[in-house]
Amino acid sequence: MSVPLIPPSRSSSPASADSPTAPNASPPRSDAATSPATDVPGLKLSYEDQILTLPTDQPFDIGREADLSLDNNPFLHRQFLRIVYEYGFWWLVNIGTVLSATVSDSRTGTQAWLGPGARLPVSFGDQLVIFTAGPCVYELRLMLERPLWQENVVFPPIHGDTTLGALALTEAQRLVVVALAEPMLRRETTGLIHLPTNAEAAQRIGWGVKRFNRKVDNVCDKLDRFGVDGLRGGVQSHATGRRARLVEWACSTGLVSSADLVMLDRAKAAQLADGSPEPDED
Repeated sequence: MSVPLIPPSRSSSPASADSPTAPNASPPRSDAATSPATDVPGLKLSYEDQILTLPTDQPFDIGREADLSLDNNPFLHRQFLRIVYEYGFWWLVNIGTVLSATVSDSRTGTQAWLGPGARLPVSFGDQLVIFTAGPCVYELRLMLERPLWQENVVFPPIHGDTTLGALALTEAQRLVVVALAEPMLRRETTGLIHLPTNAEAAQRIGWGVKRFNRKVDNVCDKLDRFGVDGLRGGVQSHATGRRARLVEWACSTGLVSSADLVMLDRAKAAQLADGSPEPDED
């Protein structure tokens, strides 16, 4: 499998994407970088019921007030992600200053975290872009006509008791992830997804909120030690942002899947039948 040569990014310190004078995260454009190419692989974007063919001669922005305007969520940048064709490649660029996006290819298991000011070549034929803003999760799909990476092996989805590398979750830890990720696991198309609060997810499986919160802490600590970005301790990380990042990573890597949804009703039924809380320790 050959690795495409990617030119280095030339960037400066990121500025707010909401500012009218904010520089973008792309390198300075030249005529060679922006002139229409004659043999460009087509790139399409799917969001909810829209399928858009992206232009090659100008950037395409995604955000609250952009070429693709998602909604009026005040937690979302006016312009957050930019898709641009430069130097013979399609690029996904984070032009925001706060939010990050998870980019994944379910066929190969590849997953990357796109932080503020970062850029990533669109390499795979079908990849998901997932990001959160406040309590909302957004998912869109990028479909490249001629992918840069080709894989002959199809990897089966990871679920149940499968170990992901050196990572293994207990049944209780997996259960809390599935409870938080339920709306994403039940989705039928791309678009806006509302995640449950910890209290709502705890009620879904018949647990108390304190126990559920402790178990979420356990999972995040374990994934942080495993090397997953965005789950470290801190005031914000224990609220919506960390919960959303946990769901992003678990769904994009296949750590949990729709096959795990049966755990939810099973756990709720067990709690109703037992009438006593299960132990909190792993």
